[in-house]
Amino acid sequence: MLESAPGGPAAPVPLAIIAAVARNGVIGDGRGLPWHLPSDLKHFRAITMGKPVLMGRKTLDTIGRALPGRETIVITRNRGYEPPSAGSRGGHIHIAFCCEAALDLAQARAKALGAGEIILAGGASLYESLIARAGRMHLTLVDLAPEGNVRFPAVNWAEWVETGRLHPPPSGGDEAPFVFAEFVRRRSSL
Repeated sequence: MLESAPGGPAAPVPLAIIAAVARNGVIGDGRGLPWHLPSDLKHFRAITMGKPVLMGRKTLDTIGRALPGRETIVITRNRGYEPPSAGSRGGHIHIAFCCEAALDLAQARAKALGAGEIILAGGASLYESLIARAGRMHLTLVDLAPEGNVRFPAVNWAEWVETGRLHPPPSGGDEAPFVFAEFVRRRSSL
């Protein structure tokens, strides 16, 4: 539960980035992920469950459905965009036509859900536009260098501190080695 300072508004819910990034910075090939890592999909689900998840229209289109247990906020300039239906698996999809409206909606939904963070799940242009506002990054570092035209933005690593790294054992179906790494923005950088 968020508490406000005496006589002041509640602190904003922090924005966190989640992404799977190859050694060469590739995060996609225009059709989806250029690898198959079931362990990373489980990790994504665990981190995002119960939180508002911001993403672009193309990212939602590659997923193809609402994310159960999460509220997806899709950012698109296409005012006629019709998202896929939630179907029987649940999940809610909200539409925003600019980053500011999406962030405002995400703040309201995070507070209503009691979520500790808002998740930014892609794509590349949203990562680039909003990375300066993020206070945490949940990155899956994939030990591949695949072809792909969708890349994670350049990161000024002097602004970030690694707070954890997990080397999970590969599970059936994982096509490459990977690590889960957590980064937080240095306090003086905010």
